[in-house]
Amino acid sequence: MNTPSTITRRALITAGGVTVVGAGALALAACTPSGASTSGSAGGGAGAAPSAPKPASGTEVAKLSDIPVGGTASAKIAGAPVLLAQPTAGTVVCFSAICTHQGCVVAAAAKEFDCPCHGSKFEAATGNVLHGPAVTALDKIAVTVSGNSVVTA
Repeated sequence: MNTPSTITRRALITAGGVTVVGAGALALAACTPSGASTSGSAGGGAGAAPSAPKPASGTEVAKLSDIPVGGTASAKIAGAPVLLAQPTAGTVVCFSAICTHQGCVVAAAAKEFDCPCHGSKFEAATGNVLHGPAVTALDKIAVTVSGNSVVTA
């Protein structure tokens, strides 16, 4: 027996359909880079991520001792997130931490860089894609070692 406070299965399924459609639209919007359009116009899509920061030469990025040999680290250049790796002692490479897939911030992992949004993985020494959905390597940023500091070139 249905009372006014009881929801029928048909009412729940009908309301659930509206909710699922709304949630789908929200999920799609959440995957769209900031400022991009979801209607297919300019601004979205693979490879539309912002470019690497262009700092002044000689800007300190990190201390060499903060980047493990064979490992990775995160830092910022002019407020922009970057990723560092030291493949061999004294050799440091730097990449933009902005994923080339949809613009999420990629994280430093033990021996690679991982995007938490959609699962892309990048090789730490080269920034190349190990596993997509990203198809483009991370943007490289020129750095050099000066004493115990990693600085922009």
